[in-house]
Amino acid sequence: MSPDPGAHILVIAKEPVPGKVKTRLTPPCTPHEAAALAGAALEDTLRTVARVPAAHRVIALDGIPGPWLPPGFTVLPQRGGGLDERLAAAFDDAHRISPAPIVLIGMDTPQVSAGLLADAVKSLGTHDAVFGPATDGGFWLLGLRDPDPGLLLGVPMSEPTTGEIQLNRLREAGLSVARMPHLTDVDTMADAVEVAALAPRSRFAAALAGTAVLR
Repeated sequence: MSPDPGAHILVIAKEPVPGKVKTRLTPPCTPHEAAALAGAALEDTLRTVARVPAAHRVIALDGIPGPWLPPGFTVLPQRGGGLDERLAAAFDDAHRISPAPIVLIGMDTPQVSAGLLADAVKSLGTHDAVFGPATDGGFWLLGLRDPDPGLLLGVPMSEPTTGEIQLNRLREAGLSVARMPHLTDVDTMADAVEVAALAPRSRFAAALAGTAVLR
C-alpha cells in the first residue's frame, strides 16, 4: 500500500556554511570539511524525501538555498529563537500552505530511507502522532496529524532527555503515538563513522572518506 500523499514532509535545515554547521566536528575536521559533511547529509536527506509520495515537500531553511536543493521543494525561512520555537514555527508555517498532517525530520540522519519516511507518513493515518527517537536522547522525526506548535514550545532541546520530554508532551496531550526505530544523529566524529557505515553509498559516506581525518 502506498503512503497517503496528503501529508507534508518537512525538513528543518541550515545552509551548509563553514563555521556555522557541524561545529562539534571541528576538530578533527576543518570548518570546510564539516560544512561538506553537513551539505552531503542534507542532500542525501532531501533526495530521500523527494522519493516519498507527499502533498508537499517543504524545507524550513536557515540560510539561502544552494545547488543541493532538488526541485519540488517549497522553501520557508526559519523563524524564532530557540530550536523549540523554530520547530514550532516550521510546523505552523508548513500547515499554512495547506491544512494537512506533517512529518518533520532534520538534516542529521542521511541514513534515513524512503521506506522509513513512508512508514511515518502512513502511521499518521491511524495515529495522532509519530515519533522517531534518536540514540543521543533526542528525536530525529516528529509527525503530527493535526500540527499544534504548542506541543513543542518549551521542550528543552539538545539535551539527553529531550526525546523523553517531547514524547511525554505528546502523550499528556492525549495523542496516540506510533514509534519509529532509533536512528543516530550525526553530532560527533564517532557518529559520522557509524552513519557512513550504515549508508556506504551515500554522499555523506563519500564526503567523510574525503576528509583528511580518514586519509
